[in-house]
Amino acid sequence: MKRKFPIVIAIAAVSGGGKTTITTDLRGKLQNSKTLFFDDYDFNGPDDIIEWIDNGGNPDEWDLSPLIKDIKKLLNEPLDYIILDFPFAYLHSKTSEFINFAVFVDTPLDVAMARRIIRDFTNRPAEVLQDLDNYIVRGRRGYLGMLNTIKPNSDLIVDGMLPISEIVSIIIRNLVNNE
Repeated sequence: MKRKFPIVIAIAAVSGGGKTTITTDLRGKLQNSKTLFFDDYDFNGPDDIIEWIDNGGNPDEWDLSPLIKDIKKLLNEPLDYIILDFPFAYLHSKTSEFINFAVFVDTPLDVAMARRIIRDFTNRPAEVLQDLDNYIVRGRRGYLGMLNTIKPNSDLIVDGMLPISEIVSIIIRNLVNNE
């Protein structure tokens, strides 16, 4: 009998777009699944993210070897799903071969920014103005870059303004339809 490999699902969104929350909730709904979170790794990548975006934002400039090692390890476990909180969807050539289904959570940039400020600056309110200035001058280009590259290369685009439970239900329905 041929062994069935886990389905690897990548959840992408801009920072503050809901990747981690959706990945975690999806893990709770999909039996026999495990998650990997991009932010749990210390990758070798561009020193200046905005310069990287301005130069084309090639995801292959990131060395994702630690993540790839963990994906390969999980692929050998008797799982049904591996869920990645992963910003690049199919655009990183060395990870794309493992991904079966890429979801882009399309969250309005103002909402994503507000969520990020709440998440990142609750205990450091004095830094909010500096971060907002950086966003206006430089960071917004990174967000727009994702909308122009990752979003069109995803299998499913879901409205990031929907309740988390509805987003997860939409993802699960689409997974079932694509299996």
